[in-house]
Amino acid sequence: MTATPIDPSQATRPERRPELDAIRALVVVGLVFFHSGLVFDSRDDFYVKNAETTDATTIVAGFCVVWAMPALFLIAGLGSWFSLRRRGAGGFAVERLLRLGVPLVFATLALLPVAPWIRLRADPAYHESYLEFLPRFLSVRLDLSEFPFILQGEHFESGHLWFVVMLLAYALLLALLLLLAHRLPRDLGRRIRERLAVTARRRGAVVLLPAVPIALITALHGMEEAFAGWSRWAYLLFFLYGFVLASDERFRTAMRRDAIIALGCALALLAIGMPGFLIVAGNPGADPFTDMTAFAIGVRVLYGAAGWCCLVAILGLLDRRRSARRAGSEAAPDTGSGSRSGVGKRLYGYLAAAVLPLYILHQPIVVAVAYGVVRWDAPIGVKYLAIVGASLILTVVAYDLLVRRTRPTRFLFGMRGRPAPEMVRTRSGAATQRGEL
Repeated sequence: MTATPIDPSQATRPERRPELDAIRALVVVGLVFFHSGLVFDSRDDFYVKNAETTDATTIVAGFCVVWAMPALFLIAGLGSWFSLRRRGAGGFAVERLLRLGVPLVFATLALLPVAPWIRLRADPAYHESYLEFLPRFLSVRLDLSEFPFILQGEHFESGHLWFVVMLLAYALLLALLLLLAHRLPRDLGRRIRERLAVTARRRGAVVLLPAVPIALITALHGMEEAFAGWSRWAYLLFFLYGFVLASDERFRTAMRRDAIIALGCALALLAIGMPGFLIVAGNPGADPFTDMTAFAIGVRVLYGAAGWCCLVAILGLLDRRRSARRAGSEAAPDTGSGSRSGVGKRLYGYLAAAVLPLYILHQPIVVAVAYGVVRWDAPIGVKYLAIVGASLILTVVAYDLLVRRTRPTRFLFGMRGRPAPEMVRTRSGAATQRGEL
């Protein structure tokens, strides 16, 4: 099953964008802080709960989840464009199955049951061993109604791997769509892209127009709390938006131009929407994530639009800064900063390759650490810092010692064969441009 690779254009030659890999790394490392906070959150039903909880975590988390996971889907969509150009739809599907499907299956069998089992262990009356629990966890049935989560069971859950499930499903859907598209007029895609690019030249268009479908889906389908507060279909839009944005340099130019507008819109929408969200949540029996009252729907409209504005602002402002620094470096003489640059490149290469393994590893470790820490007689702040610190160290150590050093473990966690030190990503072959994660 093959298809002609996407027709390349003069505007789509891949360029190294380290800020995208930096965002991916920031979000994944930030998830350690986020999931550690859920241990103390008064609303969330996390695997391990502290006896004393607080509402402050909900407020802080709200300003992070509005952009963090959408950013990962958008960046994955950006990378998919370049990967599809090189491999074609069939090759892209195979590559995604290897890089996402293999670690998904492995982590589901080896790591995912840990957190649900620890949740059960919190009950003093529960004495089942992990090996006794494992077959019950893996007892599943096929259920297409919850697509893309087609495996359901009494004890089975996708846990934090929901992101990998969605990303794999959306990538395969995109590949299938492009396989079917070869029956359409050959220049149809180019004409659609041209029309969208022309529209994006209008000031504010790249902020307003994509925000409308996301706001509508968020309002009408609701927000799924289990998926970091976003609808699964909103994530599909973010992924497809990334794919389209990578197809023409004019979209990137528009995002740089409208970054300040997007930032202002995001701040205004959050200033109105976040208090409204808390007002709805404060009413007995009310749920701002799913209620179909006019006020709850309005709050979700603001949230959905704010999420897109945040992404335009973040990517646009970082791209502005990068362009300014590049222009300055070209104009300035060499000041002998090669050693600092070398360290930065090595760190960048290390983190860019580690994103998916760190994501897979972090939550079982956070849950295991929290299971012990919540028993301490200490203030919330001390417990939180202990969980974060220990989890970060153990996650990085587990990745470095157990994953990255051998080819079999790298394969199981979706990584490529071990690169030579001098092959760290320093040119246009950055992880994002290759379509990873």
